[in-house]
Amino acid sequence: MATDDLGRHIADDVVGDGGLDGLRRLSEVVAALEERRTAVVAELRRGRSATWEEIGRACGMTRQGATRRWSGRLRARSFGAAADAYQQGRPGYPQALIGSAVPREARRVLDLGAGTGKLTRLLVEAGLDVVAVEPDAAMREQLAAAVPRAAVRAGSAEHIPLADGSVDAVVVAQAWHWFDPAVAVPEIARVLAPGGTLALVWNVRDESEPWAAELGALMHRSARQEIDTRPLLPAPFGAPERLEIRWEHVTTREGIVAMVASRSYVIALPEDERARLLADVDRLLATHPDLAGREEIALPYVTRCTRVRRD
Repeated sequence: MATDDLGRHIADDVVGDGGLDGLRRLSEVVAALEERRTAVVAELRRGRSATWEEIGRACGMTRQGATRRWSGRLRARSFGAAADAYQQGRPGYPQALIGSAVPREARRVLDLGAGTGKLTRLLVEAGLDVVAVEPDAAMREQLAAAVPRAAVRAGSAEHIPLADGSVDAVVVAQAWHWFDPAVAVPEIARVLAPGGTLALVWNVRDESEPWAAELGALMHRSARQEIDTRPLLPAPFGAPERLEIRWEHVTTREGIVAMVASRSYVIALPEDERARLLADVDRLLATHPDLAGREEIALPYVTRCTRVRRD
């Protein structure tokens, strides 16, 4: 049977008698197929088995189209390769964030793109019923070990494994820039109860400290990721409420090196270039006059939160 005919035959079987149930089944299969296609693309790129031009041709796209569609997704999926470094090096969040990110009346909260549970832990300790959704298996393993009281599930912002209107609030920490907003916004709105809230959170290094600025320059000498930490969201979400909290993450030289190693653009570097970068970061931390000889280092951060309410 020709590929086109096979595809139509499978689609007809899934749709059955049609109607909304048929459409729902078809949509679920399309989502599963797209997820599998992304995994195949990731395998090809990880093994350097195919160029973007070859991948585009296999998918009926141009090279540019394939790159636009998958390069960002593959970077988002790279964290599993550095899950240990992520858990060791990434900062948590200030306690004061919880009261602003989650309304007092909220009871069941979705931590979407939860990573290794840096924010999940705070949500659970605040007495909330937390579902943590994370697409990467290695990150989920770290998450489940770090926050055993959270319900950990596989899923993504584009395919959330929860029922309609089943949570009072959604929080997204350090992950919104990896989502496809055209799909994620209606999917998040679907699982939120009417009047529920969505909070988008980022930790941003405060580079007004001279040594932190030097660290940032080192980190970005090969690549720089520009992130909009004050996004505007479309309907059905209302006007944003914004908050900034300045604080310090107390860590060690090893912790800062691990933080650098966990960045997606560092994970993607060729191994020799990555090794040089991490060695240069370690040298900066060991020799900078503001840091030399310190067992603990206070890395300054600004935590930014944007909260919106579902109409």
